[in-house]
Amino acid sequence: MIFVLMVVTAAIAGWSLVAGRLERWNVRAPLVLVLAGVLTGVFTHSHLAATMNSEVAQHVAEVILAVLLFVDATELPGGRLFGKDPGSAARALLIAMPLSLGLTVLLGTWLLPGLPLVVLLLIACIVVPTDLAPAETLLRDRRIPARVRNVLNIESGYNDGIISPLLVFALVLAGSTSQAQTPGQALSTAVPFAVKALLVGTMVGALVAWLMNRADRADWTTGQSRRTLVLITPLVAHTAAVAIDGNGFVAAFVCGIAFRYVRQAPVRRQGAPPPATSDFQLIEDTTAMMTMVMWFFFGNAVVLALSEGVPWPVLLLCGAALTVVRILPILFAFLGSGFSWRERLLVGVLGPRGTTSIVFGLLAFNALPDGEYADTTLYAMTFTVLGSVLLHGGGSLRHLLSPPTAPKPAATD
Repeated sequence: MIFVLMVVTAAIAGWSLVAGRLERWNVRAPLVLVLAGVLTGVFTHSHLAATMNSEVAQHVAEVILAVLLFVDATELPGGRLFGKDPGSAARALLIAMPLSLGLTVLLGTWLLPGLPLVVLLLIACIVVPTDLAPAETLLRDRRIPARVRNVLNIESGYNDGIISPLLVFALVLAGSTSQAQTPGQALSTAVPFAVKALLVGTMVGALVAWLMNRADRADWTTGQSRRTLVLITPLVAHTAAVAIDGNGFVAAFVCGIAFRYVRQAPVRRQGAPPPATSDFQLIEDTTAMMTMVMWFFFGNAVVLALSEGVPWPVLLLCGAALTVVRILPILFAFLGSGFSWRERLLVGVLGPRGTTSIVFGLLAFNALPDGEYADTTLYAMTFTVLGSVLLHGGGSLRHLLSPPTAPKPAATD
């Protein structure tokens, strides 16, 4: 573990020294940390599984997910719940996403008949959520219509918060955190978790934001103290919810929404850095470093998966999750909308996977008993994210991004 920590810190330090030069070459932090994780995995293969499948790794992943959920919630536009175009966002989140989850489970029953439905549900929770952070240039690409970017932004911000309760329910049903053997028993455990989380998250987020407003008016705070308070707020919500047997992830996400509305902080675009004086600067920088750590462990997972040999049905399921299992539900959900067919296809195709899938996959890998079930969830996460890197980051979609051009007029004599 000490060696792994040394490599992670050295890789982050090395990237920090040359980040400006690397970004001019379109080489970003995730790629650097993945390569560091791969190299570490090659030389420490015998310790990879023990490193990732440990209580420490699980707690680290839980803390990172709680902070990510809070940050996602605070980045969502104010006013309406689903931003400027709530109808389109609702189509993606409330129609297309459940359909994608169901299709993944259905396809899994055919491709992986030896796995129980609950493990297939876990895999669906891992491979379906989108994450624009690894492909943040999509939000600035003017070839993509503004309303398509808006839907992708809202979807990326909300889907992990919506799916995390389902992930916890599936883990409970799998017997990883209790002895529940039936969906009814698991649901009776998960629902109180979620209710407590909603209450705790709302109370913590609103209370902290209200106290910050009062303290600001009294001139009791400093820039550093406000940044520190924002950083610890999701941790307070998460630990408070866990202490009363609630869902810490839901609490952190709801806390971010409540904090955002009561604090009335300026709206921040996902992927854009906050101003240097922003109260969110510290949590943004901390989140960036946490995300680097997750990409490092993803590099480890790549080595582990390749060395074990992945069955072709898992690869086929991952490929389907990135393509037809996402695109078809999006096309169906946007029937009757004002989106053109090209815009609908863009929403379906531009669904990168990243940190959310990595964290969900590591949580499932740690929580499930050692063996086929845990290994399959890890493989599904690994090759879905790898496939997304190739599909969304390799320029293969460049022709789709280019708007259609009008035909040239015929030459006249």
